[in-house]
Amino acid sequence: MDLILLVVMGVVAVALVTALAPRVGVAGPLALVALGIVVSFLPFVPEFEVEPEWILAGILPPLLYSAAVALPAVEFRRDFGLIGALSVGLVLISSLVLGGIFAVLVPGLGIALAIGLGAILSPTDAVATSIVRKLGISPRIVTVLEGESLLNDATALVLLSSAIAAVTGSFSVLDTIWDFGWAVLLAVVVGAVVGFVNLRVRAWVASPTANTALSFTIPFIAYVPTEYFGGSGLVAAVVAGIVTGQGSARWFTAEQRMSDALNWRTIELVLEGGVFLIMGLELYGLIVESEEKHEGVWHAATLALVAILIVLAVRILYVAPLVWAQSRRARRISSLRDRFDDWDKRVTDASASDALAGRPRRGPVRARAKGPNHPRRLFHFSLRMTRARADLDYYEASPLGWRHGSLIVWAGMRGAVTVAAAQTLPRETESRATLLLVAFFVAAGTLLIQGGTLGWVARRLGLAGSGGGASPEERDNLRGELQTAAATALASPDLRRGDGTSFDTEIVARVRARVLQPPEDDSNARAMEMSELRLAMIHAMRDRLLELRRDGTYSTAALRHSLDELDADELSIQMRLSDSERTGE
Repeated sequence: MDLILLVVMGVVAVALVTALAPRVGVAGPLALVALGIVVSFLPFVPEFEVEPEWILAGILPPLLYSAAVALPAVEFRRDFGLIGALSVGLVLISSLVLGGIFAVLVPGLGIALAIGLGAILSPTDAVATSIVRKLGISPRIVTVLEGESLLNDATALVLLSSAIAAVTGSFSVLDTIWDFGWAVLLAVVVGAVVGFVNLRVRAWVASPTANTALSFTIPFIAYVPTEYFGGSGLVAAVVAGIVTGQGSARWFTAEQRMSDALNWRTIELVLEGGVFLIMGLELYGLIVESEEKHEGVWHAATLALVAILIVLAVRILYVAPLVWAQSRRARRISSLRDRFDDWDKRVTDASASDALAGRPRRGPVRARAKGPNHPRRLFHFSLRMTRARADLDYYEASPLGWRHGSLIVWAGMRGAVTVAAAQTLPRETESRATLLLVAFFVAAGTLLIQGGTLGWVARRLGLAGSGGGASPEERDNLRGELQTAAATALASPDLRRGDGTSFDTEIVARVRARVLQPPEDDSNARAMEMSELRLAMIHAMRDRLLELRRDGTYSTAALRHSLDELDADELSIQMRLSDSERTGE
């Protein structure tokens, strides 16, 4: 009963604080941490401690899965090099630097355990980037920060497990490299398989409620076997989420997509808020144990301050050349635009010449090939050119400069993973309470200091509100593409009703003339036929949307906005058709 009451009170607190915090100008996560700290010091509240397994295996997999489902995969691919460098290289360097300094500052800690503590303090947190997302900052920056925080957990946790093994005398550099490679490889394979099977199975399950129940199990289905065989379960949950998010437009129904979006936003709100609340609630017990058994809270606070300064310094020195290299790469790619245009012209001319001659053309273009597969080869080459040009437009439209690098540095906050990873330290570890307190102070301190000033920093840099989604012009262009696809479908001789019969030509003409809006004075029978025709148009537009997503011409934000509009229209039409069928029309 006490546990049930605690959970209910926690959910209520998360919901109320999340709703009220923006009204007083405070970020919800920061307010929840503060609330947890205040409650933990109340005299009638007992010491609070959560087993790390509950966070690592119970909270983080669905939380990371939810973030991965919404990850803009096209933009993620474009900046994967930068994200990978931050997720692996920065974590390793930060861990080693912190380890060397802690080994000197904390007598008796040992270099292995010191590096383990560095690994605990190094990864940024996916939950913390929710603060960034709400500032209206450039989507490219948000994608880089989210991608980093989703992938750097594997680096940190594998390094931590290797450091703990080294304390027992079984450390090996080659074993550590092998463990890391195996953890990531296995996670990618299992996560991709789980995501692929998830799409197929849920596309087959028609019941919305059963479908929702299945969706809740996916992050754990990816996590458990991966962890059992020595992989990174968190990375597997992320990969499963990315595969599901990218395949949902093709495999799920409109009802499934809208239901998933609402359900996972709710889960994300509760779990995200719960993590921050737990961080605050655990503070009092850690302070008591540190004061009674170790050096005390001020010693831990000093070490945490040193760690924060070191992490910031290393992040500055690491991010600055990365951003410079990215800007130089963007300038170098810009010089290739004329070459892209020349290749595209040659492919177009070759295709037109081949069509006139009635034969496949042979020549210097790499995509050309002999035999009947030539048109397909030419199509794929043209697609690659379109994608490359879209990538070039993306880099030119959202370049990275020193201001963006400064924001990436300041937004590197720590959170739930740091606190949960610290609690996996063996119980017999000397000064364990102090180390846990250091981890808490680093996580809470970066959230309160960096998170609390992030909006101010973004405004001073001129980046706040610099691009929180698709522009109206991009949305209009995409809507025009979809309407063209609908008009093409209307003119197709293969257009049929659900029962296979042809549509009335008058209705087709009226739909085309009235931009897919049925007249209000139609009879029920004609209105039903008009609705079926609109559904056919929606399916044609969705097919075109999938094609446009593949070539990367439009941003993920614009594509998702249009998909949401189509889904809403489809559900509205389906409800009217169902009502008409129930009334016997």
